[in-house]
Amino acid sequence: MPRWSRGFDVDAAAKHLRRADRELGKWMRRIGPIEANPQWRRPFDPVDALARAILYQQLSGKAAATIVSRVEAAIESDRLHFDTLGRCDDPTLRACGVSGNKLLALRDLARREQLGEIPTLRQMSVMDEDAIIAALVPIRGIGRWTVEMMLMFRLGRPDVLPVDDLGIRKGAQVLDELDAMLPPRALAERGEAWGPYRTYASFYLWRIADFATPASAPVKRSQS
Repeated sequence: MPRWSRGFDVDAAAKHLRRADRELGKWMRRIGPIEANPQWRRPFDPVDALARAILYQQLSGKAAATIVSRVEAAIESDRLHFDTLGRCDDPTLRACGVSGNKLLALRDLARREQLGEIPTLRQMSVMDEDAIIAALVPIRGIGRWTVEMMLMFRLGRPDVLPVDDLGIRKGAQVLDELDAMLPPRALAERGEAWGPYRTYASFYLWRIADFATPASAPVKRSQS
């Protein structure tokens, strides 16, 4: 059974992508090297990360951080799990600023953890990307995009292309000088040339999108 390590060789990825896609290679030289994600080397708790992803959805980082800090104070723990979230009833969590839908999602996550349905980090190390996605998307409030961000930024899987991400689609549009963004299926086909390092290609597509629409600071990606 194959075992997946967290992270990959970005130098090997860069070499492959420059060889596989001339246009992407031009942008890579223009942008410069993108370093390995330090999150790949840090301790990682899948259940806690999913709970925080739920709480951060559709909120600014500052607003979400405030709600998370209130929840941590209410449960008297910085670890969001079945046992700690169970210390508070629903009205208490709602008083922390947790919406009704997010509360239902947190309870569903906790219930599934209690039933052993959430893979541990050790279990994920022998699961491919599709298996991890299939295990996590049934959780209320967790979609494919959220799991893909976990795969890329926390688990360091080398070959993930989040074709529904608007930044990725915009970057691909700029890369190929298209009049409109490719639909997800067409983008998946376009990205086949970047395998087995589609994650690293995605990092560049986000940078390309940011480059095309300059902002005061680069856009912060979920779990990055």
